[in-house]
Amino acid sequence: MPDYGHELVFGSFLTPTAKDPQQAVALAQLSERSGLDLVTFQDHPYQPAFLDTWTLLSWVAASTERVHVAGNVLNLPLRPPAVLARAAASLDLLSGGRFALGLGSGAFWDAIVAMGVPRLTPGQGVDALDEAIDIIRGIWDTDERAPLRVHGTHHRVDGAKRGPSPVHDVPIWLGAYKPRMLGLVGRKADGWLPSLGYLKPGDLAAGNARIDDAAAAAGRDPREIRRLLNLGGGSFQGSGFLQGPPDRWVDDLLPLVLEDGIGTFILGADDPSTIAVFGEEVAPALRAAASDGRAAAGTATGAVRPVVALAKRRAGIDYDGLPATLVATAVEPGDREYARVRSSYVYSGSPGLVLRPHTPEQVSEALLFAREQDVPFAVRSGGHGISGRSTNDGGIVIDLGALDTVEVLDRQQRLVRLGAGARWGDVAAVLSPDGLAISSGDYGDVGVGGLVTAGGQGFLSRSYGLTLDHVVAAELVLADGRLVRTDDEHEPELLWAVRGAGANFGILTAVEIEAAEVGNVVYATIVYDASDTAAFVEAWADLVESSPRELTSFLTLVPARAQNPAVGYAIIVWANDDTGAAIGALEQFLDLAPVLQQQAQLVPYAATVSAPHGEHTGGADSAARGGLVEHVTPELAVLLGELVAAGDADMVQLRAVGGAVNDLDPAATAYAHRTQNFSLLASARGSRRAQIDAWWDRLAPHLRGVYLSFETNQSPARVSEAFPPETLARIGRLKALYDPEHVFDGNFGVAPLPSEAPVPR
Repeated sequence: MPDYGHELVFGSFLTPTAKDPQQAVALAQLSERSGLDLVTFQDHPYQPAFLDTWTLLSWVAASTERVHVAGNVLNLPLRPPAVLARAAASLDLLSGGRFALGLGSGAFWDAIVAMGVPRLTPGQGVDALDEAIDIIRGIWDTDERAPLRVHGTHHRVDGAKRGPSPVHDVPIWLGAYKPRMLGLVGRKADGWLPSLGYLKPGDLAAGNARIDDAAAAAGRDPREIRRLLNLGGGSFQGSGFLQGPPDRWVDDLLPLVLEDGIGTFILGADDPSTIAVFGEEVAPALRAAASDGRAAAGTATGAVRPVVALAKRRAGIDYDGLPATLVATAVEPGDREYARVRSSYVYSGSPGLVLRPHTPEQVSEALLFAREQDVPFAVRSGGHGISGRSTNDGGIVIDLGALDTVEVLDRQQRLVRLGAGARWGDVAAVLSPDGLAISSGDYGDVGVGGLVTAGGQGFLSRSYGLTLDHVVAAELVLADGRLVRTDDEHEPELLWAVRGAGANFGILTAVEIEAAEVGNVVYATIVYDASDTAAFVEAWADLVESSPRELTSFLTLVPARAQNPAVGYAIIVWANDDTGAAIGALEQFLDLAPVLQQQAQLVPYAATVSAPHGEHTGGADSAARGGLVEHVTPELAVLLGELVAAGDADMVQLRAVGGAVNDLDPAATAYAHRTQNFSLLASARGSRRAQIDAWWDRLAPHLRGVYLSFETNQSPARVSEAFPPETLARIGRLKALYDPEHVFDGNFGVAPLPSEAPVPR
């Protein structure tokens, strides 16, 4: 029989004895320490001498860090499939993707019936298991919006809500021996899990053949189905099958790999020394012997993607040419994790491949691979960007979420190192105990990389400046795959460019930033009746400009809806714990317009930007327009009032960006806008996108520049507004040095400019 080429996996099969409850847990922990990959337990809910297997699985998952856990096999008749599906997904989520679902149709029916379940014939048991698999996979399928309906003979759901979805593709393994069960394995399961003690000579070959035929008839590749085997007994003394020293075990087991296709061996033993030797000596020796045997036979090894998943691959991507270091974490459209990684906060993307590197070296490999493909690529740090440029349709996304370290390098110097994939809420939480903070937007799920290279307009802007103003070093992967570090002594021109135009020069992997001494802050929210929008906006802006630098405020305007008036929602942060001074400043904001609601509290800065780690599922096709404003003049206030009254925008927002932001020389960073006091943003969905464009034509005379992260229009005209002429020319000349082929052109791309070219006007 064929070798299916599966990577070898080794596990233990432990007795869930209730007499000594901690014994099974200790043996599971020993299994992990010994290098085993899997811990399994038999499931006999009617057996009072045993612990409940599901409870034990949960306890063991919480008591270990690496091993996967599974029932061997779970008794389906006593575990309703819809509830089992949710329990399995929950345990998979809680364990970080370490659960496998072994299922059986039921064997000891007298005991099962005694627990209150109707008796099924063997044939009915197979039918019930078939229906249960449809229900379980249906509950997990959160991509499907319609409620789940399965009208089986033995199991029914009628409109069940789907979810949660497991964190990884939870395999379903079936304990099977008879022809109909083997056929079900081939049609629907991910693995066959028999026990060697129940098999007669030739049963493995016959079972594989039946499974393969059923798989082929169902349009599946038989290699999709892992072949597992429970091994009973065994001793490292004596003679006979699985008796004697480890090398004799290897000789006994190797034919099962090369001739019968077994990819997972699970040892039934409760003896600690046997488990330890199996994991520490037998497993690595058998892996090596199997590798040699496969090499000699020319057997293809590795995971085989399901046929249904292969059918979803996109043209222009060499999936089989993906570097080996990226394969395990890559996500394709046919993968269960695809729904979690396909979209950004605002855009429902459908990329052909999402790469999730874990090191800068892997980022380099991902970039070089992406460059060789005939599709666009995008880079994602957090995916929250309003512009939606961190995903695409049919291309490649390089997701930096795994590069999420947050480290205080030098508390005295307030020097902090951040991975590009870290979320700002997590950054704030780590820095808070040290009394440090970094101003970083207004939402904790935003990723470090996108914000820190574009600007960083945050709740501390007027006292601290932009986030990028305090970047002292950056590490990037350049267009040619090189890893570079830039600071004041090493390629300082590149550091200048990273601070404001970083997306043009490479993929940021880490930055070092000087944090501010910030402990508690006063965080206030005031909701206004903004019916007289123009007068309110002008008064708010004047008050913000005249307030002490400790005060930063963001104002969001929402148009009137039905019987509700237009509303102004102001967030105000006072950047220290001087509550007396804060109250004096805040009280003036209560006189700007009728107050509908107000609240102020002293909180750690981290509480203002907590990270909920929500999933990004995209939304309606939206447009965002941004602009920088020196002062909110009466004329501009009137226009903004008319925009809100027209209802052509879902929301209009003004952020205070004066104070410390404007202390820097405009030439100090590629973000050159150092005279403006406010950042304006408006967004609209669907048919109103064109209307927003028309409004921006009217607003243009009052705007002085563009903030990259708030702009979906990447026309050349907008690029020239984002960067003044001298800045744009400097960026272009550096592009000619660092990215002459204009590889990074997807995020306000600036074309390389020859050194002798005139400054654009």
